[in-house]
Amino acid sequence: MRLLRSILLALLTTTSFLSAQKLMIPMDLEQSNHLKAYGIVYWILTKEQPVDWLLNYRGGSFVTDYSEQIASECRIRGVSFDVVDGAAVASIYAEVQSEKTNMDVVRLEKAPKIGVYAPPGFRPWDDAVTLVMEYAEVKYEKLWDEEVMKGKLSEYDWLHLHHEDFTGQYGKFYASSAGESWYIQQVALLENTARKLGFAKVSELKKAVVEKIREFVANGGFMFAMCSATDTYDIALASAGIDICDVIYDGDGADMNANTKLDYSRTFAFQDFQLIMNPLQYEYSTIDVDANTILQTESSDYFTLFDFSAKYDPVPTMLTQCHVNVVKGFLGQTTAFHKNIVKKSVTVLAERDGTDQVRYIHGNVGRGTFTWYGGHDPEDYRHAVGDPPTDLKLHPTSPGYRLILNNILFPAAKKKKQKT
Repeated sequence: MRLLRSILLALLTTTSFLSAQKLMIPMDLEQSNHLKAYGIVYWILTKEQPVDWLLNYRGGSFVTDYSEQIASECRIRGVSFDVVDGAAVASIYAEVQSEKTNMDVVRLEKAPKIGVYAPPGFRPWDDAVTLVMEYAEVKYEKLWDEEVMKGKLSEYDWLHLHHEDFTGQYGKFYASSAGESWYIQQVALLENTARKLGFAKVSELKKAVVEKIREFVANGGFMFAMCSATDTYDIALASAGIDICDVIYDGDGADMNANTKLDYSRTFAFQDFQLIMNPLQYEYSTIDVDANTILQTESSDYFTLFDFSAKYDPVPTMLTQCHVNVVKGFLGQTTAFHKNIVKKSVTVLAERDGTDQVRYIHGNVGRGTFTWYGGHDPEDYRHAVGDPPTDLKLHPTSPGYRLILNNILFPAAKKKKQKT
């Protein structure tokens, strides 16, 4: 009987110890695969198990209840993790929550439903966001103009805008690519879609789509955009009711007084910009920093993440979690934003030191938010049409791609009142 009691006591003690154990996924330089670590966290959330995000602790590490299933999944995906006992966990949380440290704990509760706005036939490697979600094994669904116009956006928590041209000028590739098969196919797809949905011009369809996305954000949606889906989105908002497309794009001439009619009160992020009305010039407006200017200093093209207060500014802190604070730059059709064009209400998350180049911004619209990131591919400096896809197996700790994945977890955070 005594032996049985001893065995039962030992089992109870072991069970109690295991129940107190936590699994920590470090996100500092000790992590072997930062990108897949985000996928693990997303996977845990799909199991309805919460995860704590320790902001500014070891690069923004994650902590959750230990289970052999999670540990096994980490091993399979090549993600580094630590098993931490109750006493050690208590010490870590005390440090993170101390008023003396610039750290905090954010509880992630539910995996957001992710939508990617992209045309039919697009390939995941055509876009950095879908590429990294495929690599990290984060689930997403595709939708485009027809789904948006039918009100499907309400089914999603988070929306990524593929590198779209919302101005209706087909990326302004006419001068360089009008005879290319991919360009001809793109124009045909867009024009057929516009007619199918009852619009006379692609530009009119895109402006209607932009308004639907605006409603999505204002109603509490999370929007993330990169490359040309950033500035062309705001251009479309500002130019509502104005013809800004030349005859080569929509069959009739543009309003040459368009720049005097822009309504900056309707835009998300930018103000006081001017449109580039030359239809043959590969640039939309004065928002974007000329890539040729950046190329002149390619070897020193790095941008710096701002350091925010984790306890008082948790949102920008979440969006800038990284194992480094200086990130290698990368080009895109829209690479960086001139600082004087960015509205004062918008939070600048990263900029290139010593210049007016802003690379990463965040803001609020209604009950929702938007985060915009300049450039096309964080690990392909001069990505061009037709280039081979980036192999993320070669870049598992990419800081530039980490910033994208911060945004995917951001909507999962438990909302809390800001401190005053």
